[in-house]
Amino acid sequence: MGPQYPFRVPACLVVPTYQEGENIDRFLRTVRRTCPEMDVLVVDDNSPDGTGRIADLVAEEDGGVRVLHRASKEGLGAAYRHGFRHALDLGYDVVGQMDADFSHDPDVLPRLLAAVRDGADVAVGSRYVAGGGADWTWSRRMLSQWGNWYARKMLRLRIHDATTAFRVYGPGVLDRIDIDGTRANGYLFQIETAFRVSASGASVAELPIFFVDRVAGSSKMAVVRTMVETELRVTWWGLSMRLPGMSRWFRRSAPGQYLESKVRPVVMPPSE
Repeated sequence: MGPQYPFRVPACLVVPTYQEGENIDRFLRTVRRTCPEMDVLVVDDNSPDGTGRIADLVAEEDGGVRVLHRASKEGLGAAYRHGFRHALDLGYDVVGQMDADFSHDPDVLPRLLAAVRDGADVAVGSRYVAGGGADWTWSRRMLSQWGNWYARKMLRLRIHDATTAFRVYGPGVLDRIDIDGTRANGYLFQIETAFRVSASGASVAELPIFFVDRVAGSSKMAVVRTMVETELRVTWWGLSMRLPGMSRWFRRSAPGQYLESKVRPVVMPPSE
């Protein structure tokens, strides 16, 4: 049993949404029932299907739900940065994240929170530890496993599932990894934050989850194209860690000055 942190109660769950009108009402009610210790902050990117309006109706009934309305769709990373910063500014010291489409089982959320309460800096819902998995086709499963293996090797990660969006961050961790300084958007945001967590020396507890594809709404991710783009960027980041003589332009695409300061004592020139 690790140290028991004097958490502010409740914690906060940040949930970016876009076109989740078919899921958001049931999702919010399920999460609040399953894990009443966590408030929920919905960050909606002006969904045309009215996701934000539906979330507002739930928030009117449940004081533990808040909704941030963003003007336009700017990407997953931008939504998370906005939501994380808003939660921290409100005074929450434990902040989680998960998808709103029931791909992540809300029943696991209390266990992730408990792992942080028991001393882990970060708790991760992982498909790639014993007991974890996903209901994907063989080809998609192989793509995901390869992508995670490659990211771990190239970026020296200590997290088996670097692309999972099911996490709980303990007190001080988001500021410690300079969440406001992250650059990646979309799918790659999860890898950048996994890199920063690993480079910071934060302790990580990985709990097995079974990931299921959404049953309502439609996915916003083109799997093969996204994986190719991700592997290319991870390769750039990995090379920037290993080749100090790389050009300023090439190194600038790595995860910011955080990478430079944590991995080797080289001052990165400011971005133009």
